[in-house]
Amino acid sequence: MPQFPLPPTADAAASPASMTLWRRWWRRQSPSRQDRFITLGPLFAVILFLAAVIAAFGYLRIEENDREQQAVTRDVEYAQQRLRLRLLERQEQLMRIGRDVSNNEIDTEEFIVQAEALVNQNPELMAISWIDSKRRIKASYISPSANAIGSRMAGAQLTVDETDGSYDLARDLRQPVYSRPLSAQDTRRYNAASLQLQVPLDDQGKFSGVIMGEYSVDGLLRFGIPTEITAKYAVALVDDKASVLAGNLLPPRKGAAQWLPWTESAAKYEIPVSPVGNGLLIRAEGYRTSQGVVGRGFFWLVSALSALTVWMLLGNWRHTRRRMQVQEALLTETHFRRAMENSMLTGMRALDLQGRITYVNPAFCKMTGLNEDELVGCTAPFPHWPESEIDIMQARLNDELQGRTPLGGFEIRVKRKNGQIFDARMYVSPLIDPHGHQTGWMTSMTDITEPKRIREELTASYVRFTTVLEGLDAAVSVAPLGSEELLFANKLYRAWFGGQVSGQVSGHVNLIAQAGVPAFASTGDALDAVDDMAGFPANSLTDAQTANAEIFVPKLAKWLEVRSRYLTWVDGRLAQMVIATDITPRRHAEEQAAQQNERAQNASRLITMGEMASSVAHELNQPLTAINNYCNGMVSRIKANQISNEDLLVALEKTARQAWRAGQIIQRIRAFVKRSEPNRTSADVATLVSNAMELAEIELRRHHVRLTHDIAARLPDLMVDRILIEQVLINLMKNAAESIAQSNRPTAQRNVELQVAPRHIDEQSVVEFSVLDSGQGLSPEVMERLFEAFYSTKAEGMGIGLKLCRSIVESHHGRLEAVNIYNGDEVVGCRFTFWIPVIPLTSPAAAATPTIAVQAARPQQKTPPFH
Repeated sequence: MPQFPLPPTADAAASPASMTLWRRWWRRQSPSRQDRFITLGPLFAVILFLAAVIAAFGYLRIEENDREQQAVTRDVEYAQQRLRLRLLERQEQLMRIGRDVSNNEIDTEEFIVQAEALVNQNPELMAISWIDSKRRIKASYISPSANAIGSRMAGAQLTVDETDGSYDLARDLRQPVYSRPLSAQDTRRYNAASLQLQVPLDDQGKFSGVIMGEYSVDGLLRFGIPTEITAKYAVALVDDKASVLAGNLLPPRKGAAQWLPWTESAAKYEIPVSPVGNGLLIRAEGYRTSQGVVGRGFFWLVSALSALTVWMLLGNWRHTRRRMQVQEALLTETHFRRAMENSMLTGMRALDLQGRITYVNPAFCKMTGLNEDELVGCTAPFPHWPESEIDIMQARLNDELQGRTPLGGFEIRVKRKNGQIFDARMYVSPLIDPHGHQTGWMTSMTDITEPKRIREELTASYVRFTTVLEGLDAAVSVAPLGSEELLFANKLYRAWFGGQVSGQVSGHVNLIAQAGVPAFASTGDALDAVDDMAGFPANSLTDAQTANAEIFVPKLAKWLEVRSRYLTWVDGRLAQMVIATDITPRRHAEEQAAQQNERAQNASRLITMGEMASSVAHELNQPLTAINNYCNGMVSRIKANQISNEDLLVALEKTARQAWRAGQIIQRIRAFVKRSEPNRTSADVATLVSNAMELAEIELRRHHVRLTHDIAARLPDLMVDRILIEQVLINLMKNAAESIAQSNRPTAQRNVELQVAPRHIDEQSVVEFSVLDSGQGLSPEVMERLFEAFYSTKAEGMGIGLKLCRSIVESHHGRLEAVNIYNGDEVVGCRFTFWIPVIPLTSPAAAATPTIAVQAARPQQKTPPFH
């Protein structure tokens, strides 16, 4: 493969000679060799890079797995030795008890005492039993913590299944024998897996029984395996069928995770437990280290970097042919950067230690109007110093040369070549050479004429703004949260609540307290320089809408509309601004409007009864005529002595019933038209509707209209003004009857229906009242102006009935609307519907509308268009 010299880097370290050699060599190469170098070289480098990374990644993973496997093997063998020594120690203790039994040195009671002591000292032992040569139990002790099912009674026969053949093997071999691990189903005595040790007894060369020790497999794991091993690995004791007897192992991987390259299986190792044999094994698995961030992330990072490298090299291949042009443009770029430095708006001037100008940039020359030749080499006094301030400028220069200039710079006046004077700010810093020695001073100069003019304009703007605030007809105050300092107060605030003096914030605080706006109590650190609220996020407060409230201030005898909001003060502290506007005239106007509305409601009721006068007279004429007839009949029969006491009593009762009926009609009319103060009480809907129907039915009968009703059962009580709601129902039913009369419907179709039912509207429980008629409906023109004041479709109408009905319903937080009833495309009637929300109140006093000192201001909701 041909050797290609590497191109020099295009930085300041590349010498012109190396660049020239590179260009000459490249130009001598044929186009084909140039293409091979451009194409094959980077791709070959990428392949080598990927191979090296993959090989390194695989080698590290293999080496790490080997280390983990060696550590698991070493630790498991150590745990096996510990468990083996513990089993041998318990075996030796049982053999010692067996020798004492064979030598008749202990009886059954002493055996139980020694067995109890041994079991209590070794928690892995569940029971120790003395069994004779006929498998009968002579004595046995079971640990209270063994969770045994029943106990071994003396004299009980031991079955073959309970020992799994280990008893016979110990009898034949005459040496201790371990059984295979027995599960709970095998022994049917313990609720966990167990292990038996049969120690044979020898009576002068004859087999006389065994000492049987029963181990808990879980106890062997807990007390025989070192805790440092169980903390590092998932350790379990398994049998020869790989069934877990005690402990836990890691669950196997499932799905696609087992095939991923970074999810190698965890290190594991198992070894038989000596002296038990291959029937009991210790198995340990190393906990899988999380590869989600390190392994997986490293893999994808290498892959992403490799793909990025390939993409970059392909892009490099596309642009390498233009590299020479780019390198040739490097000098142009350097000149451009030089030009950009010289075009800075900040003037730069360098002085040596003697105060001689050694360098100026074009910006400095442009500011002063002098060229570089006129400035470089000059000493004080400099040509850009004003003649009238030479002494001041000389003193500034001396301070500059001695390093006594402030860090924030200083302001001076500079003269241009044409004699014009401008303001500038200068900053001075020492010039240090590569050896760390100071060689002079570098001064930067900025023209601050325009910023100074802007600052003066801002000052004037502040004065104008303050003048406007002082002239407002509202009291404005600003105070920080949790402090007793008043940051701002305008003229009207000072006139109402006192001057702007530190600590005089009682007016501001009282306004906030009366308006119900949450305020922060001041602490002992309130007057410190550090804001109590520093560090807390204030965006949600300062971006919140303005809170409004109307309050009465007895000291001023005024109603005030208080608006408050949070803002960030100029020093960064969180503050609260309060604007209080005198609304006393508006409140008086509102009270007068309320009184006028009440008078209009009373007038409407009187007008309604006036319109119903003929119907009421007709209704009263019937009981009065009946009374007259009964009285004349009784007089005639009494004169003729043709009436008995029983007939006279019946006639008098009928006369009294008719008189009671007439009295009830007059009483309801009187209660309806009687003027009273607004009073919202708990009203039964059925009674309220019944009273309204009785009064309205008088007018409906005059128009030969039939009234039907559909009232739901178990309606909730409403907190309403009963007379006002009855007035709304009577007006709606009366209007329905008049609409039917105007439509000239036949008698069979002259119907008005009143429906009352509970509903759930706008996420609240309401009671809905609907009045349906069979009249001619409402035209679109009438529908648009239906609720306008003084608009009526009747020649003698005043146009205030529906307007008052809507005002009454909305004052009860309800809504009134009207829609036509259609049969296909034909209008066959109209439906007026209003609903009243069910608002539970704790007492009747809470239902009233007393005069309060504080009323929360809320935006008025517009009634939605009628459907």
